[in-house]
Amino acid sequence: MTDDILQAYREVERTMGEYNKVLNAYVSDLKASETPDPDKIERMSHGARAMQDSSSIYLSYAKFIAYGMPESEELIQDELQG
Repeated sequence: MTDDILQAYREVERTMGEYNKVLNAYVSDLKASETPDPDKIERMSHGARAMQDSSSIYLSYAKFIAYGMPESEELIQDELQG
């Protein structure tokens, strides 16, 4: 696969990880606030978990495409090591 595609994939992976980290920090801040709003905390907690799950699914497929849609996951691992 081309270096541009792999580089773009890695940037998306890094950015999604950062986004999820910021969401989780926001949820923690909401819980620690002086006047926590239980409804908002619950909605944001569910939203943060949904984003993490969704981004994992998205990144899994994006990685598969970035590595040229190989026949198996082992081929991706081989390419990463080689």
